Amino acid sequence: MTEEKINILMVEDDPFFSKLCSRALEDEGFNVSLASNGELGLEAVEKENPDLVLLDIMLPRMNGFEVLAGIRSNPDPKIANKPVIILSNLYAKEEEEKSQKLRANGYLIKANTTSDELISKIREIMAKK
Repeated sequence: MTEEKINILMVEDDPFFSKLCSRALEDEGFNVSLASNGELGLEAVEKENPDLVLLDIMLPRMNGFEVLAGIRSNPDPKIANKPVIILSNLYAKEEEEKSQKLRANGYLIKANTTSDELISKIREIMAKK
């Protein structure tokens, strides 16, 4: 029996980072789809129903907190309870606290997180589902 692949939506406007990260995730056997701004990200969550969302905070059109609030307020519990990991460029205590209030499942700093750490965090969250 083959393990079903985990579908990840990455909402990230930096093409270099999203390519680098998605390649590492795909090498680990994950399916990765990309959205380059917050508006497209929220639409993709609702249409594609990924297993997990990797979400940048600084995004065009709609920031990551607005996307996360949109996910959490969705009337469909499968979407509202979707695991979301925030991937941010900078650490700010206020941002981390805001992400916790919006029930993010993790808050990682891009520059301080290796692909192995990210993969480990994804597997940890998905094991709890």
